[in-house]
Amino acid sequence: MKPNKNLHTGNKGEWSEIYTLLKVISDGNLFGGDNDLNKIESLIFPIIKILRDESNGTYEYSYNSDLVVIKGEEEEFRIPISQFRENAVLLLSKLKEATSSAFSIPEIEGFLNSFSCKSLKAKSTEKSDIRIVIHDQRTGTTPVLGFSIKSQIGMASTLLNAGKTTNFIYKVDNVYLSKKQIEEINEIDSRSKIKDRIERIIKASGEFSFSQTESSVFGNNLTLIDSSLPNILAEIVFLYFTSSYSKTIDLVNEVSKNNPIGYNLASNHPFYVYKIKRFLTDIALGMMPSKVWTGELDATGGFLVVKEDGEILCYHIYNRNLFEDYLMNNTKLETASSKRHDFGLVYQENGQLFYKLNLQIRFLK
Repeated sequence: MKPNKNLHTGNKGEWSEIYTLLKVISDGNLFGGDNDLNKIESLIFPIIKILRDESNGTYEYSYNSDLVVIKGEEEEFRIPISQFRENAVLLLSKLKEATSSAFSIPEIEGFLNSFSCKSLKAKSTEKSDIRIVIHDQRTGTTPVLGFSIKSQIGMASTLLNAGKTTNFIYKVDNVYLSKKQIEEINEIDSRSKIKDRIERIIKASGEFSFSQTESSVFGNNLTLIDSSLPNILAEIVFLYFTSSYSKTIDLVNEVSKNNPIGYNLASNHPFYVYKIKRFLTDIALGMMPSKVWTGELDATGGFLVVKEDGEILCYHIYNRNLFEDYLMNNTKLETASSKRHDFGLVYQENGQLFYKLNLQIRFLK
C-alpha cells in the first residue's frame, strides 16, 4: 500500500513539536524545571497566546473561555480546549509506540487539518521552534518569547551539530613521522580509532597543541563570547577524545583542575565553568558555527523540554542560573562521523604535522 502523500510524516523529534503545541495550549501554563529535570511547582508562566509559523503564514492561538481561538491571515477557527488535551494524549501514546525513524499518525490528521496545521517543524535556519506570549508575574510584562523545543522522546536532541565548521586543528610537534608511519596511524580502524591514533602519536613522543579552528567564523564567534574560549574548548575536545569523560560537566571540571590557561585560582573563581556556561547558552539561544554571531538572541525565551512521560518543562532565560545549570548538567560530547566531517587523520602541510578533532554536543537522555 502506498503511503498517503497528504499525511504529515516525521521523526519523533519533529512530531514532538506538534505535541508541544497541543500540550502547552491545553495546559495554559509553562512550568519551570530544575537542573535535574524536575518540575518547580512555584515557577509558573501563564500563557496568553502562542504564535506558530506555517507554510501559509503565521497563526495565533489565544483563549476565549474554554475555546482556543486560532487566527491566520485569512481564516479563523474556534476549537474547544478539551480537543487539544485529548489529541495531545493520543499523540503522546502514538509517539511512544512508534518504531520507525519517520512515520505518519493518521489518527490525528483530521484534528490537525481542522485548524490548518500544515508543518511539523520550524525552519532549520532558526533556533526558535515556537513563540509564546507569557505573563511574567514578577515584572507584570507580557513578552513574546521564542523557545527551542528539545524532546527526550526518541533520540536525544543535539545542542551543537557537528560539521567541518566545528573542527579544531592541533599541531603535532616533537616527532618525525614518515609517510609510511602516517599511513599506518591513519589506517587504525578500531572501535576507538580516533583515541587509538592519538595514543600511537603520543607513544612516538608526539605533542599536541591547539592551532586554530578550521572555520574562522566559528573561531571568531567563540572569541566574541570570550577571548580564551577557543583554547578552552580545544582542551575540552582533546580531553574527550583521550579519556573516558564525555559529560560536559565532568570534562569542564577536569580541565578546571588542569588549568591550562593559567588562571589565578587562589580565590576559587570558576573561570572555566562560567565561560563554558556562556558558550552553551549562546549556542542554545542563537549562535551557529557557520554564521557570524553578533550576540543577538533568536530563541529569546529558552528551551521547552519534552520529557519521556510527556511533561513539558520551561527553561527560561529570565531564570538564567537554572537555564545555565540545566545546559551544563544535561549535555555531553559525542563523536560524529570522522569521514563525513574530515577529522581524525594525521596530515602534513609545509613540513608541519596536524591533527583535527571535532566538537558535537548532545543532550543526555
